[in-house]
Amino acid sequence: MTAAPQPMLTVARPTSAAEAARELSGGGARPRAGGTDLAACLEVGALAPGPLVDLLHVPELRGVRWAGDGAARIGAMTTVAELASDPGLVGAYPGLSVAARALATPQIRGTATVGGNLLQRNRCSYLRNPAFDCFQTGGDSCPSRTGDHLRGVVVDQGPCVAPHPSSLAVALLAYDATVRVRHGSGRDSDTETERGVAELYEGADPTRDHVLGTRDLLVSVGLPAPVAGERAAHLRAAGRSRAEWPLVEAVARLECADGGTGPVARAWVAVGGVARTPLRLTGVERALVGSVPGRDPGTAVAKALDALAEICSPLPATGYKVPLLRATVRGVIERSLDAPNR
Repeated sequence: MTAAPQPMLTVARPTSAAEAARELSGGGARPRAGGTDLAACLEVGALAPGPLVDLLHVPELRGVRWAGDGAARIGAMTTVAELASDPGLVGAYPGLSVAARALATPQIRGTATVGGNLLQRNRCSYLRNPAFDCFQTGGDSCPSRTGDHLRGVVVDQGPCVAPHPSSLAVALLAYDATVRVRHGSGRDSDTETERGVAELYEGADPTRDHVLGTRDLLVSVGLPAPVAGERAAHLRAAGRSRAEWPLVEAVARLECADGGTGPVARAWVAVGGVARTPLRLTGVERALVGSVPGRDPGTAVAKALDALAEICSPLPATGYKVPLLRATVRGVIERSLDAPNR
């Protein structure tokens, strides 16, 4: 039996962000960054073959640029390995670098990009099986909701129950990061806008995993100036220790007084693997203020952790994620309180 011939892929190779935006302006092409998720989706039929815009030769989309106040701007084509090992980022944003080091395998980190990780498709087995239709493939239902959803959401935001898989989105949310997006129009006057990382995602929309359109190009990620006296940690719970998307993960950042040795003045806690979007836990953040490094977080934090059950709406098979979420958040808090201060 002869296999059906595969459609030929046409590939454009721009050398500037403006040229890449123009290539995308027709709406029929798809950007290719590291290609790790794109190749997997094409292989299983989750995406139809079509024209590609290869971003590997656009230097302005790669690397880290520093502002006078210490703030950083990371190109969307910067690899996860570069993010994890850059000395400046490791020192200024320890929660981000440790999350990047925990992501996937060394081979994947060396190829996958910051932008690709933020905009990847979800890992639902129904989406990646051409025998099924779902909201994201033109269907009108979510087969996972009534089928196998063991790894699904525990905070139910809408019709789709596949958690967003980006570990970097969780860390960047904890850093109040922004993303710069270029909107292709086919003219030299293409515009760029800046938005918070949280605004990349819309949990109530089951038809897509991020809000960018086919003509939009993610250019860079912006990080605010580093915080003095920061302690940070990342923790994930997964079925295996490596190479698997987490069931629950969390990043905690603590700004501590007295150069990092005093009580917590401000806190940021973000979680992933539990909802269609990464989430900030503002109640836990408020409870952490006043906690002291090296000591038990205290009763206020314990109550805030217990209250996490109130934001959960587990599916029949994801009830186990309720205590797992609490345990993971408590674990990352304890790690951050014990972490060396920046």
